[in-house]
Amino acid sequence: MAQVLMYCTAVCPYCQMAERLLVKKGVAGIEKIRVDLDPAQREHMMQITGRRTVPQIFIGERHVGGFDDLSALDAGGELDSLLAA
Repeated sequence: MAQVLMYCTAVCPYCQMAERLLVKKGVAGIEKIRVDLDPAQREHMMQITGRRTVPQIFIGERHVGGFDDLSALDAGGELDSLLAA
């Protein structure tokens, strides 16, 4: 299974929904970077993604985007193959 990295905050409902979807898909471990605890990590996230909002999700080396992007991949049938890579 591909490594999953998620930039998130503690109170973000979209972060929680993304985590639930990934767990439902069988992802055992999600590496979380809490940008609410470390402003430098938020700056880094914005530099590498061009986005300010959380979650920002990476599957392997691919930047998937936020929860809406993740959900769209799932609806389109692409998420399972991406996670299996």
